[in-house]
Amino acid sequence: MFQAHVIYIMNISRYDLNLLVYLDVLLREQSVTRAAAQLGLTQPAMSNGLKRLRDMFADPLLVRTQQGMQPTPRARELQPQIRQLLLTLESTLSPNPGFNPQLSQRHFRIMASDYAASTLIPRLLLRIGTEAPGITLDIMTPSDVTFHEIEDGRVDLALNIFDDLPDSFHQKRIWRDDFVCLLHREHPLLSKWDAEAYLAQEHVWVSKTGYGVGVGIELNELQKLGWVDRALANQGWQRPIRVFTRNYQVAINLALESHLVATIPARAAGLALRMPEAVIRRPPVSIPPIELIMVWSPLLHHDAAHIWLRQAMLDAAATVSSPLPAA
Repeated sequence: MFQAHVIYIMNISRYDLNLLVYLDVLLREQSVTRAAAQLGLTQPAMSNGLKRLRDMFADPLLVRTQQGMQPTPRARELQPQIRQLLLTLESTLSPNPGFNPQLSQRHFRIMASDYAASTLIPRLLLRIGTEAPGITLDIMTPSDVTFHEIEDGRVDLALNIFDDLPDSFHQKRIWRDDFVCLLHREHPLLSKWDAEAYLAQEHVWVSKTGYGVGVGIELNELQKLGWVDRALANQGWQRPIRVFTRNYQVAINLALESHLVATIPARAAGLALRMPEAVIRRPPVSIPPIELIMVWSPLLHHDAAHIWLRQAMLDAAATVSSPLPAA
């Protein structure tokens, strides 16, 4: 079977497929003169094309009669097949017609950390709600997806705070975010806002997204995986953790209901701005900012719908302001 396939390809390469265009017009016009005029050729060139077609199909194709040039039975058999073949080739080789979000029924799969899902995805939905009413989103967690699936294009976008990425990935920074402290307005820490008092309070810890459930990791080791605790450890400090969680909304609720201190990215803390009991302060300790990154497969880089999605994501990100308090 493999050998037959190779021979088939080699046989095709012997022929000028432009002759099929000639045949299509010749059979439609049934005149060498009119076919030549339609294709912008000279009559001798068209006659030469007909000769080559007769050799290709081993059939006269068009014969002269009292009624003019008439197709042979073989030509009549070929005519609809040639027409369909040319239409298929034209459709295949035509440039991408573009992407119309109003008409699209595209389903996008987006891997988003809890941080990205809670802060950015709602704004994206607001943006595409009227612009692309037929589009649906499948929001996945980091534990649902592997880098291999992203690289293969089975996942459209990944939004997270990455340490390392495959070189093949395309990436774009969504934003840089500073850490803030979120706590209840009656929290005693507010009366003495310094590093010593901060380190004496009980805290709620939010995991560094992407490490999974941490099965088999001791709490003292688990704590080292967080951005905040890593920064504190670099300064020779450690904070007491009362609750470990993987969800920013849970951390916010615990901080406001249990008088814990939540040290989280500012845009995540912004989810609590409408809560009258919430207070947001800059940390009394030094914590480097984080960067939310959008990554995608090189296989999707030139896809018109994907280009639209990436721009929609960036536009949505521009509407998510940081509630960073004054220094």
